[in-house]
Amino acid sequence: MPTHQRVLASDPVLSLDAYRDGGGGRALDAARRVEREAIIDEIEASGLRGRGGAGFPTGRKWRTVAANCTPTLASTVVVNGAEGEPGCFKDRSIMRVDPYRVVEGALVAARAIGADTVVFALKRTFERELERIRDAVAQAQAAGWSEGLTIDVFAGPSEYLYGEETGLLEALDGRYPFPRVAPPYRRGIDEVLATAGDVEANSSSAAKVQLAGPDGETLGPPTLVDNVETFANVAGVIVEGAEWFRSVGTDDSPGTIVCTVSGRAPRHGVAEFAMGTPLREVLEVVGGVDIAQVHAVMTGVSNALLRPEDLDLPLSYEHFAAAGSGLGTAGFIVFDASSDLAAVGAGVARFLAVESCGQCTPCKQDGRVISDELATLVGRRPHAVEVTNISARLVTVADGARCNLASQHQSVIGSILDRFPEVVNGHLEHKAKATEPELIAPIVDIVDGRVLLDQHQADKQPDWTFDAIDSGRSPADRLDDHRAPHEVL
Repeated sequence: MPTHQRVLASDPVLSLDAYRDGGGGRALDAARRVEREAIIDEIEASGLRGRGGAGFPTGRKWRTVAANCTPTLASTVVVNGAEGEPGCFKDRSIMRVDPYRVVEGALVAARAIGADTVVFALKRTFERELERIRDAVAQAQAAGWSEGLTIDVFAGPSEYLYGEETGLLEALDGRYPFPRVAPPYRRGIDEVLATAGDVEANSSSAAKVQLAGPDGETLGPPTLVDNVETFANVAGVIVEGAEWFRSVGTDDSPGTIVCTVSGRAPRHGVAEFAMGTPLREVLEVVGGVDIAQVHAVMTGVSNALLRPEDLDLPLSYEHFAAAGSGLGTAGFIVFDASSDLAAVGAGVARFLAVESCGQCTPCKQDGRVISDELATLVGRRPHAVEVTNISARLVTVADGARCNLASQHQSVIGSILDRFPEVVNGHLEHKAKATEPELIAPIVDIVDGRVLLDQHQADKQPDWTFDAIDSGRSPADRLDDHRAPHEVL
């Protein structure tokens, strides 16, 4: 199957005029001519699923947010551009090539749910993408696209959890990106409680505030959060229609998806494929991979590793789930026979243990034990009890977890233990040489067909400092909730 250019243009779109010359702007015009319900109906009929990792039906999400709007609390659309999943570089690629498509999609969404504010939330380290989004927003405003709307561009912290939906909303409200227990579409809880006369509201932390009552009453203005690639698909759906969108892909996973290939591949890169394309084709086309040399493929740090027999899997949420893994953000990290998957697991465990905020004690404490034991496993001659301890901690690490980070230990590390037992046995039996955990970190850039990883990740401590010695305190215990994240992180 050939690659597509529905959301990832082959050449950079450098101005709003150039975007219009290519047909841009028609979706926003169309959305203004119809009732809001009709917009949501079309998105729902298209079967578009969120491209942030979980694949939640976009139309259902929009309908839920619209149903929770109130006449007294303004709605907000948030574009999640805080891409930080290791192995993934799709959203940054889209923003670099054509930010206008993302802006138009977000404005259509604002019309659909009756929002008066649109926020583009990126990491402050994304300097190139911030420049492109800010320029695109300024041009859209000058062209009258945002009439009646406030548009903000937020440069947030670098933490992995900033990309988690509720953690992102916390950061937008001036707190640290600590995931919270509440429907993701609720935000502004402190302000609402303060208005109601709750004197404790402004000292409530993300760990303590209950953001929605048991009967579902509104305690904060409803907010729609979708990621960059999801919004980039919206204009095409509105202009060309749901049937056009479904003309490629599978019944349950229609449309296209933007894939990243890195790891032990001759070249690294990003390209857009129809859903349903076999994984092996993606690896061959983007990475020039010799499939016979593939030992394993990891889809970020969220899902079970894939084996050579899984390489014919079609790109779809349902097929990857049936294989006991997940499509995630379609960031494929390739490993060959030279790869020490135990060292890879140690690197994944370290990344997750470091990025855990510590609100949920098992996540942080058990995660650190898993990380330490795996580092010991690959770094010296271990005893079997260490593997037993890893397995025991995998059972409890997600107890009481308020986000998916803890369960990612279970998915990734559990799959290495179950699907590749020979790599663990190689260290236990003194057959594998001692090594260090492999660096698992977000992609900073792709230059000349090679990814550049965030080398600072190796120096980051579990307390979210970069000091040589970890304080031993979790970020949730160490940090003051009420300072804006950009001031200290």
